[in-house]
Amino acid sequence: MAERIRARVDGTVYGDSLQLSRLQQPAGDPGLFGPDSMVWRVHSNMLGMFTGGLAALLMQTLHPLAVAGVDQHSVYRQDPVGRLNRTAGFIAVTSFGPRCEARAALARVRRRHDQVRGTAPDGRPYAAGDPALLTWVHVAETSCFLAGYQAYGGHQLTAAQCDRYFRETAIRAEHLGSTAVPASETAVRSYLASVHSELAPCDAGLAIVGFLRGLGEGPLERAALRIIMNGAGALLPVWAAQQLNLDRPGPALGLLHRAAAHALGAVLRYACEPSPILETARTSVSTPPAHVDSPQFPRPLRHGPIPSRT
Repeated sequence: MAERIRARVDGTVYGDSLQLSRLQQPAGDPGLFGPDSMVWRVHSNMLGMFTGGLAALLMQTLHPLAVAGVDQHSVYRQDPVGRLNRTAGFIAVTSFGPRCEARAALARVRRRHDQVRGTAPDGRPYAAGDPALLTWVHVAETSCFLAGYQAYGGHQLTAAQCDRYFRETAIRAEHLGSTAVPASETAVRSYLASVHSELAPCDAGLAIVGFLRGLGEGPLERAALRIIMNGAGALLPVWAAQQLNLDRPGPALGLLHRAAAHALGAVLRYACEPSPILETARTSVSTPPAHVDSPQFPRPLRHGPIPSRT
């Protein structure tokens, strides 16, 4: 049963988008963040990432220009699993992979962003490579990932650790083209308050929400996705849930939803841990580089721009 659950989860989340060999070379490379980072800690919690990732998608639909890009250029309706595979693979490689693979993945996404541009239904032009739009997508994503971990990760991070998480993840956002990336909890709260007036539900965004709520093959998968959706909705700011017409459950029902999410998390841990991605990355980092007398492991990047290949 555990093998069947693991195969189903891996096939749905990653498909063929992630080969573990990409996380293995070069040996001793800690990647952009390293095993002691908050990124490794937050992004290795499966239930937190599932609920946080779905919450991020819901929240991102409140930006009309971001939604226009997805609506006009994405194939999520025709191939939702493929879209999920590519996104999950990107997050895994940039979080846990060696720096060469992380940089290559970032470069691919940036090239793709250069091709995504058009006009939103309200007449405004948009471009996926717009630094302000990239910052919105990044903040919605990372704030929801962290909220998912704080809700379902077991031991909550301290305020200092949360700030460190935002500082670390700013590396990826800046390399993709974001500017003025908030790098602390306080800065994230201020940023969300500053963009609140630009956010509003739209037909395309609400259609994406409806599409997400209807996913799932078979009763068990639909039940699991409903639990994750309930957990994701609880992670959103109250104003975001209200704009998306997501009902906020009362105290009793909220406790039931939370208990169901923790139960699902226990099933996922039983079937899917230890994570082959995390174990492969840990093994690679702890393996000394070949033909080196005294191993000197590269220091993981903590802040600032990612060095070029040269």
